[in-house]
Amino acid sequence: MAASKDTLFRSVDMTLTQLYVANEIGREVVSALGELGCMQFRDLNPDTTAFQRTFTQEIRRLDNVERQLNYFRVQMEKNGVGMRPIYDFANTIAAPSASEIDELADRSQSLEQRIHGLNDSYETLKKREIELVEWRWVLREAGGFFDRARGQTEEIRQSVDSSDDAPLLRDVENANSANDAQQSAAQSFSVMNIGFVAGVIPRERMGAFERILWRTLRGNLYMNQSEIPDAIVDPEKNEEVHKNVFVIFAHGKEIIAKIRKISESLGADIYNVDENSELRRDQVHEVNNRIQDITNVLQNTKRTLDAELTQIGRSLAAWMIVIKKEKAVYQTLNRFSYDPARKTLVAEAWCPTNSLGVVKSTLQDVNDRAGLSVPTIVNQIKTSKTPPTYNRTNKFTLGFQTIIDAYGTAKYTEVNPGLPTIVTFPFLFAVMFGDFGHGAIMTLAALAMIYWEKPLQRGKQDELFGMAFYGRYIMLMMGIYSMYTGVIYCDAFSKELSLFPSMWEWQWPENYEPGQGVVKAQRVEGYTYPFGLDWRWHDTDNDLLFSNSYKMKLSIIMGWAHMTYSLCFSYINARHFKTPIDIFGNFIPGMIFFQSIFGYLVFTIIYKWSIDWYAIGQQPPGLLNMLIYMFLSPGEVNEPLYSGQGAVQVILVLLALAMVPILLFLKPFYLRWEHNKARAMGYRGIGETTTVSALDGDDEDGGHSHANGRPSAESDMDGGAMITQDIGGGEEGHEEFEFSEVMIHQVIHTIEFCLNCVSHTASYLRLWALSLAHQQLSNVLWSMTLANAFGFTGGLGIFAIFFFFVMWFVLTVAVLVIMEGTSAMLHSLRLHWVEAMSKHFLGDGVPFEPFSFGVMLEEEMNELM
Repeated sequence: MAASKDTLFRSVDMTLTQLYVANEIGREVVSALGELGCMQFRDLNPDTTAFQRTFTQEIRRLDNVERQLNYFRVQMEKNGVGMRPIYDFANTIAAPSASEIDELADRSQSLEQRIHGLNDSYETLKKREIELVEWRWVLREAGGFFDRARGQTEEIRQSVDSSDDAPLLRDVENANSANDAQQSAAQSFSVMNIGFVAGVIPRERMGAFERILWRTLRGNLYMNQSEIPDAIVDPEKNEEVHKNVFVIFAHGKEIIAKIRKISESLGADIYNVDENSELRRDQVHEVNNRIQDITNVLQNTKRTLDAELTQIGRSLAAWMIVIKKEKAVYQTLNRFSYDPARKTLVAEAWCPTNSLGVVKSTLQDVNDRAGLSVPTIVNQIKTSKTPPTYNRTNKFTLGFQTIIDAYGTAKYTEVNPGLPTIVTFPFLFAVMFGDFGHGAIMTLAALAMIYWEKPLQRGKQDELFGMAFYGRYIMLMMGIYSMYTGVIYCDAFSKELSLFPSMWEWQWPENYEPGQGVVKAQRVEGYTYPFGLDWRWHDTDNDLLFSNSYKMKLSIIMGWAHMTYSLCFSYINARHFKTPIDIFGNFIPGMIFFQSIFGYLVFTIIYKWSIDWYAIGQQPPGLLNMLIYMFLSPGEVNEPLYSGQGAVQVILVLLALAMVPILLFLKPFYLRWEHNKARAMGYRGIGETTTVSALDGDDEDGGHSHANGRPSAESDMDGGAMITQDIGGGEEGHEEFEFSEVMIHQVIHTIEFCLNCVSHTASYLRLWALSLAHQQLSNVLWSMTLANAFGFTGGLGIFAIFFFFVMWFVLTVAVLVIMEGTSAMLHSLRLHWVEAMSKHFLGDGVPFEPFSFGVMLEEEMNELM
């Protein structure tokens, strides 16, 4: 039997296949299937750890190569070297040979050693350069420190001799005699037992450094510091650090040693400085020469490193794709079972039925290229396991299907809500967002993203723009529908659209003066406005009253229609899954209950609209009170809508109430009767049956019940023909029938359905509320911006119009299009997820996740962008 055509209405037909692959071409077969991207392989070794699997060594080797490639990427980012875009390699998806993989592994190993060596040399030289620069700053600043310190040496000595307890720093600060400084300048520090420590320390630690020294040495030191104006780059952290130069004078070797320990503990670098000025000049000259030499070597090393990284960057993206694909191939091979007797790999995979022909021809091509006489066998298995759900999509339908999948995956062959969502989602959005001008802005933005799709896709996108770009076709539909509803509302940027002559004419009173009297409109006899609302309603005193009543009732009608056809999908599901009890126990009583109340409400709304109440001299009845008293006082009608209304409403209320016990008890008692009947005929209960399946012993994703990975029945394998084999039957995944559980489930379903009929219908009033809010906000924005600009004249008027137009346009896009559009989209999303899908959606399916190089390449592109 030929497979049915794939549609978005329900999941693609899936088949569980069994592959028998010669061990010699296992890698080539998996690579070819990865190119197709239409098979979801199952794990046939669930009890085997990752370290015990067949191809663990190959994966570990590829992990090492992947680590090396990531190291190259990090070094390129660190050194500011660009990488050739991955899109340039998008067409080179063909899997490389094993020898090419070995060559790439050897090359990456040698390149890693070379880059690592160059990088270590560069970092070592850079550290040495930083040390020399810091040393030069210490030498430069220490000259002034020494001059001032020598000028105060005599004062220090006298202070120490007179009082050992007097703080050295205090006495130094009191020494201000220039003559004494000149006399003591010739004295040596060593004669007076004065030592010093010079170095640099991070600026943020300077305060703590001073406090620790003061408290530890009790002030017996003389300290001077200065800031290094240029920031110093830390090669390890690759960030700029601001540092200070310090020179500390103290007497005694023990104190000097203690100062050194404190300095080093706070991250200071200590440098050697000669107290002799002549020797210090020589040190400065030597340091400058060494800095110059290291700078030249650094430049050469940097150029060599950049050249190597640039060369690697030309092929790095392609290498990463190749390694990821190769690694994925071996990870997939680890899911196969091995038949040592026949040296054959056995695999099981879910595959769309319509793709089996392509799979078979692809495997035949691999066999032909390998020159093997033994073909790859494709064995089609009939099983009781529920297949994964796969809905084929394209660029247009992908965004809409993603909306549904974000809530849950449809059960296999269940009606897919993604198909009607293509129409209902943008339409309900447009009902709330209805404005021709705002819809045109959204449409143009979507068309721009579609026209420049490829360059935008290759560029870097932030999170907000990425979401808009992903849903560009959703935006296009929302914009088009918003333009349509904007024409119906006769609204463009809060102003009227006078597309056709109005059906109303103003009647001016005699001797009319502005601000006095009332201007009324009179309908043109025999003429009806052809499409949408009449534009004369704009700016009238009762505009809001009229549009509110109209949109509120219209939202009820739309909600009723949306939920009614969503409830009809439950009937389609019940027929497809061959469960008539769901039709008679859930769908029919639920539909009668819903239509008896809210279907009747919609009927009364349309009937009330069809009557010209003022022409017949009657007051229009209030429908809200009618619906309330329909249950509080059945049969009593205070404001009749039509003759016999009381009797009709009593019948509808009784009919709705009669459906509640049917919803509660029919399905549970029928299932119990069916279960007892089956047991009386000698059958075991569901869940007590022992079945032989291709997937026996497999709860979720693994298990294989056949010896040596082969099916329980021998099959003809000649010629690579596809073989259909039934090795499983009956239901699976069911437990022993429990009437109490079924009853509780049905009670919960009935209560939720009856209450949700009320709450969900009221929830559609958001269509009216958000449409009103959008219209009024647009009016306010117009009146506060452009309306004020038209009051200016002359040159000031030109400037005012330009200024207020820019303000109006920016606020329109930011507030009315982006913010209001996002709000309306979320409300439309809620109406689909909660109000509509709850009427029929099971959502307990498992998504189809095929082994696909295309999906892997897309993920890699997103990572490298």
